[in-house]
Formats: sequence, C-alpha cells, structure tokens
Amino acid sequence: MDQDLRRTWAQIDLGALEHNYHTLRAMLPGDCKLLAPVKADAYGHGALPVARWLEELGIDYLAVASVDEGIELRQGGVEAPILILGYTEPLWAKELMDYRLTQAVFDEKTALALSQAAVKEGKTLTVHMKADTGMSRLGLLCDEKDLDKTVETMERMYALPGLQWEGIFTHFSHADGSEEYTMLQFTRFLDLLKKLKEKGVSFEIRHCAASAAVLNYPCTYLDMVRPGIAFYGHYPDPSCEGLDGPGLQSLMTLKTRVVSVKTLPAGTAVSYGRTHTLDRETRLAVLSIGYGDGLPRACSDRLRVWVGGGYATVVGRICMDLCMVDVTDLPDVKPGDVAEVYGPHVPVEDAAALAGTIQYELLCNVNKRVPRIYTRMPKD
Repeated sequence: MDQDLRRTWAQIDLGALEHNYHTLRAMLPGDCKLLAPVKADAYGHGALPVARWLEELGIDYLAVASVDEGIELRQGGVEAPILILGYTEPLWAKELMDYRLTQAVFDEKTALALSQAAVKEGKTLTVHMKADTGMSRLGLLCDEKDLDKTVETMERMYALPGLQWEGIFTHFSHADGSEEYTMLQFTRFLDLLKKLKEKGVSFEIRHCAASAAVLNYPCTYLDMVRPGIAFYGHYPDPSCEGLDGPGLQSLMTLKTRVVSVKTLPAGTAVSYGRTHTLDRETRLAVLSIGYGDGLPRACSDRLRVWVGGGYATVVGRICMDLCMVDVTDLPDVKPGDVAEVYGPHVPVEDAAALAGTIQYELLCNVNKRVPRIYTRMPKD
C-alpha cells in the first residue's frame, strides 16, 4: 500500500538502530558480547527486520521470550544465536534443537526432561542456567539462605547428558533506581559463580546486565550484556533521558492521518460518555487512530499530538479506531494531514506518564494492524 494512503503507521528508523548498536558496543570491553532482545516483536518494532539488521551489523546474540518467536526468526533466515528467556515446555525440545535455539533453564525438573529429550534424539541442546538473585521471578534461588542448596542443584543439572551449559545469568530488578539492591544481587551472583567454580562448574557466558545496568554499572558487564529498551533508543528511567546519557536515538515515530475537520459550538459534548463538553467554539480534527491501534484510552482528554506545526490536545474519550483533537489554534490543519502521535515532538515517555505506565508497554502495544515502514540511513 502506498504510504500516502495509510490511515496509521509506525515509521522505524533502522539508521537509529545502527547508531544505538555502535553506541552500546563502544561502551563494552572488546571481549564482552552484545545480546539484543527482540522479544515481543522487538518491543513493537518488528522482530524480523530488526533482527536481520542487527545480524548484518554484527550482533553476537539475540533473545526472545518463547520458542515460537525463535522459530519465526529462524524461518525468516536469521542465523545468529538465539536465547529463549522464557519457559519452554520440554515437549518442544526437538524444535529447540532442530532450530538451534538456546533455552534458559530455571529448575532441575525441566533440566532433567530436556536432557532426556536430547539423549533420545541423539543431539545436544544448548542451555543457559537462570539464577534468581532477587527478582523473585524465574530461576533457582540464590539468596544467602538458599545458596548452598542451589549450588548442589546446579551441580547435578550441569552433569546431565545431552545439555551444553553455555551460559548462566540473572536479572536485576532495580538497576535504574537502587544501587544498593543491584550490588546485593550482583554480589549474590558472584558468590554463586565462585562456589560453582570450586565444584568444577563453569560457563563460557556469564551475563546479568540489561539496559539499566549497562548504562549505570560497568562492573556488571561480565562476558555479555543484554540491553533491551536501550537498543530501541529509550532509557529505562525516563527521567534520565538526555542527562549525561550515551545519546541513544529513538527508532519509532507513530503517525496517523486527519480524516475530518469541523467546527462545533460551545456546549457540544464530545465522544463516548460525553465526558468532555466544549467550553468554546472549537475546530475538532478527527484522527484515524484509537485504542484498537494501541493508543492508550487512559490518555483521553490529555495526550498532545503534533499536527500542522503545533500541538493539539485529545478531546473526549479515545475510541477504538479514532480520536478527536482540538485544532482551533491551528487553522491550517485539514483532512489528509499527518499527525505525529509518538516521535521527536511527542516522546512516547510523555504518553506513558499520562497512562500511568512505562514506555515499554506503549511501544509493545502498537497493534499488528499498524504497518511498520522501515527507513535505513546510509552507514557512516
């Protein structure tokens, strides 16, 4: 479809992705690997195009959340190593091996089932062990109370046939807010690694630093880092954006089109529930985007978009496919004009704050019906 005919679209700048890749790579020691999470459709940016471009740039590892996400990349021609960060039912072990996917393992029962499946197939499955140092999510508990027991469990898992224990990792829960807690988690992870090494258990790749730790704590880099939101040009803590940061560039600009403009008298109620009544004669522009496209309904009556060279505020409730904005002070706005919903003039962080959430969620929520248009700037 011709871009000029689209109702709503997301423009993805692969040149910005290239910039972020080189920026993050330059922060690392030469022997430290760089992993890029492309789970959740690359945080809403399109997993396959993003993964292909990162592979062309030289990415060391990719990460997804599920086996189907990994298979999609392999079927799309991606050859880079792929780590599945989430749970995979052991019944999928054959697919893990056939598609050369690396599986994170969180408990001994799953490790045993995967081992048996690998031996049955006469193959070897590459795996990474997951340690819970304080996220209280997936992984074997590694606090002071459980550490010795966990070391014994990991030693048994390590000895299972059919599994290649390439890596071990943990995840920080508050690296964008608490140095004390992050260092507690990191110390627990280092203590675990030390005790495992004393048992003859070692790993080629030890990793724990996601975006916040990559930006804040170089001591946590170890053998590989896995910045997520930073690859897409955003900071885990929006208050840090632009403040002594490395100069990341946002990839996504969400655009929509003006489909109607009309003048309504003061006292007119607007949209569902009549939650907004116009207090003056108002020119209302109807935009062809709504919560069915991923625009949060919680931004009703508050979100500003950029259209006609200025800002226009959403009026009334955001509908499934449409929303209305006040363009009274923007007299040149007309049907067919393009409005920026997220982008250089309207950071997605602003919309996230209005919706009471984080930018990750809004990027991921840009609906599949919104086409992604990719642009690539020339390499330097």
